[in-house]
Formats: sequence, structure tokens, C-alpha cells
Amino acid sequence: MSTTPPPGPPATPGPSPAPGPPPSAPAAGAPTRTDRLLAALAGLVAGYAGLAVAALGTVVARPEAGPVPAVGDTVVDHSPAGVKEWAIRTFGENDKRVLETGIMVLLVVLAALLGRLAPRSRPAALAGVGVLGLAGALAAVTRPDSTSAVDALPSLAGALAAGFVLYVLAVRLPGPRPVPAPVPEGSLPAPEERPPAPADRRRFLLTGAVVTAGATGVLLVARATGATRSENAAASREALRLPRPASPAKPVPPGARLPVAGISPFITPNGDFYRVDTALVVPRLDAGTWRLNVHGRGVPRARVFTLPELLRREVIERDITLACVSNEVGGPYVGNARWLGVRLADLLRECGVRPPSRGGPADQLVARSADGMTIGSPVEEVMDGRDALLAFGMNGQPLPFAHGFPVRMVVPGLYGYVSACKWLTSLELTTFAAYDAYWVPRGWAARAPIKTQSRIDTPQAFAKVAAGPRPVPVAGVAWAQHRGISKVQVRVDDGPWRDAELAAQDSRDTWRQWVYRWHPVPGDHTLAVRAVDGTGAVQTGRTSDPMPNGATGRHTITVTVTGGSTAARAPGRAGAPGPGGRPGPSSWWPS
Repeated sequence: MSTTPPPGPPATPGPSPAPGPPPSAPAAGAPTRTDRLLAALAGLVAGYAGLAVAALGTVVARPEAGPVPAVGDTVVDHSPAGVKEWAIRTFGENDKRVLETGIMVLLVVLAALLGRLAPRSRPAALAGVGVLGLAGALAAVTRPDSTSAVDALPSLAGALAAGFVLYVLAVRLPGPRPVPAPVPEGSLPAPEERPPAPADRRRFLLTGAVVTAGATGVLLVARATGATRSENAAASREALRLPRPASPAKPVPPGARLPVAGISPFITPNGDFYRVDTALVVPRLDAGTWRLNVHGRGVPRARVFTLPELLRREVIERDITLACVSNEVGGPYVGNARWLGVRLADLLRECGVRPPSRGGPADQLVARSADGMTIGSPVEEVMDGRDALLAFGMNGQPLPFAHGFPVRMVVPGLYGYVSACKWLTSLELTTFAAYDAYWVPRGWAARAPIKTQSRIDTPQAFAKVAAGPRPVPVAGVAWAQHRGISKVQVRVDDGPWRDAELAAQDSRDTWRQWVYRWHPVPGDHTLAVRAVDGTGAVQTGRTSDPMPNGATGRHTITVTVTGGSTAARAPGRAGAPGPGGRPGPSSWWPS
């Protein structure tokens, strides 16, 4: 008997699964990953072309009008003091480079985003390029040093070039594909729309390569042309022959330089001298075309001076220490140099200027720099007999470009932000009531005589030193320009203040080296220093920040002495380390 089951009714076929893309396929209308990468690449190529054309535009305008320096300077001008302080503490002497790098990174990101936007909405992407161009142009023409609407040219020309390149590349990229509408059951399908033309990736890449090569050529031309302008300025500096001073500086006393390793040299080399300014692009002025305009309130004989005219005047040479108001206690923004120039007071008197004590109507001298900086100095101090200079020489050489070539101001006894204008182009007599110089609206004091300060150079904070039969030299520098230093004292832990050995004094306008011979015992120790100025005033121990008119306090460091049992540690040791760290030179603070 058969066991085969009888045949059943035929199986009713179930509904077949709806066709659709595999799970990994992109949704209908969405660009592929390659499409998105190519779109971002289009934005980057367009941005590169725009920056290259903008660089060429700076040849017609000036280097400072380029979009990156113009925007960077605007950021510096409008950054809160807390942001600037954080940048200085974090990046030190690299703060300018970090700012420029940050702007470039932002431009790269925005260029890639606009490239991604272009295939979906070319008008919106081109509008974004236009906004960036207008922002750069506005930053350039509103800078204090801007004197012409031509400064807008680099950013606007760069935006036009970037927009054109982005459009050309975007048309070679696929746009979003329309999603077909569902067809109701029983209805006739709508006529099929023509699909967008497929992207020609090979043509896109070829076009991008051609544009990149062309932009590189434009950039090389711009740099070569800009280099010619810079070379002309450099040639004018190399051709400058400094005159012999009619009043030379006195020889530095032999005892002014202490033979202590690690102490700051008495004369700071030009390459090591601190630089504090807001210029992202260092002005490179041609000495042959440089002019100094002296004018303003109470100037009956306004004049314009050239460098050859200054060189023919009575030239004097002086050793003067400069200090920056933004210097933290123990910081590096101080240096001593031998300056060559002419007396500023003599020049002002020739123009008919009188100080307020003699009936002059102006109490502020506003110096203007080629980069737009304004610095206000008190007329009374400039004309009271101190060696206030219009300097064109530094340590036997023409001023370096970074330190103000061809002419800068040097006034002993005043912080740099109220006296030491670099790249000087104008001197205007006015009043403190009528005009606020650059740093005053930003919270700094209008008047700022230098405060008495001292610094430990060696040993450095948190250093390890060995105990032994020979004393450990604790050494550094102290300064109180135009008052001089009469005494320096050192304290170990909570012990008494003890006098340090002072180097010979060069003048009351220079810093003074000092050394204390210390016989330590093993353990951790706190070292502090204070100075007494030429009037007998003792450096205050009250701690305050640099803003608004200079830091106060005593430089204090912690060191570890090795070479024996820590049980011999001196009693009463203070455990908290002092402000021994030193930030690097910066451009964002007043000097």
C-alpha cells in the first residue's frame, strides 16, 4: 500500500517582498560618500584659489590688508582681556602663530562646508563666499592703519575668485536626485523625468588640478612681488649708516656684569629682546620714503621730518632698559639695550611745543605707528630732561624691523605702552581729556610710570641644586628706570631679608644685576627677592595683576636642595611655590 499522501490543493502564492535597495545602499536622492568628498574638495580648491588671488591683491593694497592679517588684527583688537591673558599663558611667544593657524583652520572648515552645500544650493554657497569676502574687506578698511578703500580689494577679489571656481566645480558634481512619487494602484505612471546628468568625476578632478596649479602660480607671483617690496625696505636698512654720536654713552662699568652663570646679560642682544605689539604682519618701511609728521594742539610750527634730517641732528647714545606693563612678576618682558637717536624734547621745542608746566596747552603726546597703533605719553615727562629719544639705532645696528625700523620712541621711566611706539609715523599734541590712546579704552591706565621690580634668574623655579661647601649663587636683575636701584634683598623661607651683592650701576635708567651667596641645607626651600629704588622706596609685597598699570609683588620661587638628609630641612619653610614660571613674548598685551 502506498504511503504517499494525496495531493493537496495548490498553494496560494503569497505577496512577494517589495523590491528595494539593499540595506547598505544610500537612500533615494542622497549623494554618495564619494560625492560628498568631492564637494568638500571643490570648496577647498575654491578657497585656496581665493586666498591666492587675495595675496595678489595685497600687492596693489598692502600686506596688512590681506584677509588673514586683517581679520586676525580685528580679533586681537576686540578680544576680552581674559582671552588675551589665557592665550599668553597657554601659547607664550607662539600666540601670533596660533591665531593665524586658527583663522586658517576656520577658513578650511568653512570652505569644505560651502563646497558640500554647493551641489544642493549653488546660490546659498555663493552667498556664503560673498559674506566671507565682505567680512575680510570690512575688517581691512576699518583697521586704524587703513587710509584707503583699496584695502578692501584683497578680500573682495579673493571672494570673487573663490565664488567663480566653486561654481565651475559645482556644475561638475551631481546634485540631489529627485525621489520618484509613488503611483496609486490603478493609475498610470507619470511620465518619467529626465535624470540629472551623471557627474563627470574625471573632468572635475582635471579642472580642480588646473585651478590648483594656476592658484599656486598666482601665489608665487604675489609672494615674489611682495618680496620685492620687502627687499626694498631691507635694502634701505642695509644702506643706512649710523652716525657717530655727539654724546656717546658712558662705558659700562667693569663691575656692572657679574660673572654668574644663568644671569641675564647686562645688554640684551637684539635677537633676544622681547617683542610686544599687536602686528600680525611686521611693518617693513622704506627708510627713503619714511616721514614723521609733528602737529597738533600747541604746535605753532608743524613740521614733517625725514630720516636724513634726523641723522643730521645732534645724535646721542644711551643705555636704557625697557619694560612691558603686561609683564608678570618675574616675567621676561624687560630688556636693556644701547639706543642711538635724537632727543625728542629738542625736536618738540623746535616746533614750538611747551610742556604744561611752562604754559603749554597739550599734556599728551600721541604717537602713531604705521600699523595703526596709538600710544599716549605725558608731555611733561617727555620734556623734563630725561633722555627721551627718537631712536634709529639699537646695540650698534639700525633698528631691526621687529623693533620699529626706521624710527621708534624710547622714554626711560615709562612702560612701553605709554612711551615706546614702534614704526613711528606721527606725533600729535593733544590732551588726555580729549583723546584716549589704543590701550586706554581696553582697561589700561592712561599714565603708567614703571614700578620697582626684581627677578630671580638663577636658579630657576623648581630647579634642583646640590648642597656643598661652595655657596649657591641666587642671582638676577632689578630695575626702577629713572630712579635706579640702591639695594636688593633676598629671603629664604620665612627667614630675615638679607642684602645681596649689587653689580656696579651703569645709570639710573638701566637695570642692575645682583647676587646672593646662599649656603643651603637639603630640602625644599622658597626664595623671594625685593628691591629698593634710588629714592629709598621698597618694592611692595602686595600682589596685583598687570592691569591696569603694572604688576606688583615679589618674585618667589621654590627649589629643591639635594645632597643630604631632608631631616636637616630649615624650619618654618613655606610650602607654596611662587610665580616662578615665565610666559614667552607676546603680541596681544601692551608693552
